[in-house]
Amino acid sequence: MAKKENREKTQRREWYKLDLSAIVYPTLQRRDFSSVYRLSVLLKEEIKPEVLQQALDMTLPRFPTYKAAIRKGLFWRYLEPNDRPGPFVQEDVRNPCQPMYFKANNRYLIRVYYFRNRISLEAHHSLGDGTGGMCVLLTMTATYLRLLGVSGIQNEGFVLDIDSEPDEEELEDAYMRYANAKVCPPRLEEKTFRVRGTAEPFYTLNIIDGIMSVSEVMAVAKNYHATITEYLNAVLLYALLLKQQEDKRIQPRPVKIAMPVNLRRFFPSITLRNFITMIYPGVDPRLGEYSFEEIVEQVHNYMRYHLNEKLLRGDITTNAATQRNPFIRVVPLFVKDYVVKLFYTKVQDRNSSAGLTNMGALKVPQGMKPYIERFDIYMGQPFSRRTNCAIVSFGDILTVNFASSIIEADVERYFFRKLVRDGIHVKIESNR
Repeated sequence: MAKKENREKTQRREWYKLDLSAIVYPTLQRRDFSSVYRLSVLLKEEIKPEVLQQALDMTLPRFPTYKAAIRKGLFWRYLEPNDRPGPFVQEDVRNPCQPMYFKANNRYLIRVYYFRNRISLEAHHSLGDGTGGMCVLLTMTATYLRLLGVSGIQNEGFVLDIDSEPDEEELEDAYMRYANAKVCPPRLEEKTFRVRGTAEPFYTLNIIDGIMSVSEVMAVAKNYHATITEYLNAVLLYALLLKQQEDKRIQPRPVKIAMPVNLRRFFPSITLRNFITMIYPGVDPRLGEYSFEEIVEQVHNYMRYHLNEKLLRGDITTNAATQRNPFIRVVPLFVKDYVVKLFYTKVQDRNSSAGLTNMGALKVPQGMKPYIERFDIYMGQPFSRRTNCAIVSFGDILTVNFASSIIEADVERYFFRKLVRDGIHVKIESNR
């Protein structure tokens, strides 16, 4: 009890400058767009909302950068402790990842939903990435199960001790610790193929889930001499190439996927804030026609080359160079916002044809396993008209979650057809 009181007193004094990635997300905020992602865990029994609310109330103070509100200063934005009532669990909605306005919901930047046996956490990306969000979700789920009388759930992995003090490294901007390469490698930017689709009405997000067996996908990937991530990247590139051919473009363009990389795999860090960078596996159909085997090989070689500590350190050093520039530091926030938004809209967003993230195989404490069925992850609304894809597995269940704000589902259809042709059994769910 004394620990909790001390933590609350500390939180009232603490504020946190946005991390290197988080700086961008509020800049892109529009009436019809927020950088919001969703993580869901499906249990084997129906959710009791009053117990879930109690678990949320007990869990959130352990995560001070999530129990926070975003504020605007003259030169930068920052997170400050939020002691207002809430957030309050809600019955789930048909269209997830709706825009999250900074002054709504008592200024909280997270939402918790329930529906039948599903618990969902939505968080604004300025608070942290999927790893941090998964820690919040699974710690809350463990607390919920304990309140229902489940014993033997250890605090390990994504489940943290709600009675402990946050480690300082959980709250740090890890980018600035590791952005220490001696050069800032340049970036080669090029416009890529963009999916042309009919925009859905405001607040509409189309969800298509593919549920399959990890062992089946792994066996097929092994036949192509690839990992599951490489294989599914190749399938998405294949689907995008088919979509581009269908559009009968006079001049084809490169097809690339924006893929977040969890930097914690390469640099020792336990931060719960953002600590990811982007890589862009792709193929260029202007060089000739690619067979699927060639696409897999291209992705495999790209991953082998780019996923190493040296290149990733150079990438985050390039990102941090702007932040460290003494002139830029004193430029007023509204000028920074204008420049960042212009760069993202004109350059960064056009550098990929779709988004794909793979959370990998989720591990939970042994005492929780019998109560969990599977997980879902949604990258949320795409900034422009395209589709985002997220992959996660638990036990032998692998889930591919597509989210888009366009009516056409051609890319998703080509994607799942290819999996089925390769002998993978796929169960499809959708909110359409």
